[in-house]
Amino acid sequence: MTSQNKTIKLAKMGMLVAISVVLVYLVHFPIFPAVPFLEYDPADIPILIGTFAFGPMAGLLLAAVTAVIQGITVSAASGLYGIIMHILATGAFALTAGLLYRGRKNKREAVLALVSGSIVMTIVMIIANLIITPYYTGWPVSTVKDLMGFIAGFNLIKAGVNSVMTFFLYKRISGFLHR
Repeated sequence: MTSQNKTIKLAKMGMLVAISVVLVYLVHFPIFPAVPFLEYDPADIPILIGTFAFGPMAGLLLAAVTAVIQGITVSAASGLYGIIMHILATGAFALTAGLLYRGRKNKREAVLALVSGSIVMTIVMIIANLIITPYYTGWPVSTVKDLMGFIAGFNLIKAGVNSVMTFFLYKRISGFLHR
């Protein structure tokens, strides 16, 4: 890959990060009123599109860079806790989906990759919430366990909606990303 091609790829990845940050700024709302801090946002869609276009390691990088930028700008209230949780959630999703999709790039593999990524993200966030949330919030583990139905449901819904959107948008955008 030439230096110019690397620069173009980096610029496209930067654009995806910027779109992700704008999306979380414009669209975020709680799915379950009982736990309003669990907010849906479509910010993972550009990251997943970048993962499918550029591979799993690029997806992981997109997830980390986006999490840091969001964590110091539009989602600053959640601080380091939010950045860590975002990297874990989106990183697990992107890495899983990217690894599964990179072999055969067809609709069946895309669905398998997105479903698997959604499941892995949900499992990772169940574990992360049991370990990290009590440390950052001061809540007892029992309180986090009481919220686990909401946490698991939230992650499945968020990942599911973002997967469907990615599935329908990727092929429309991939031509631009691969030029």
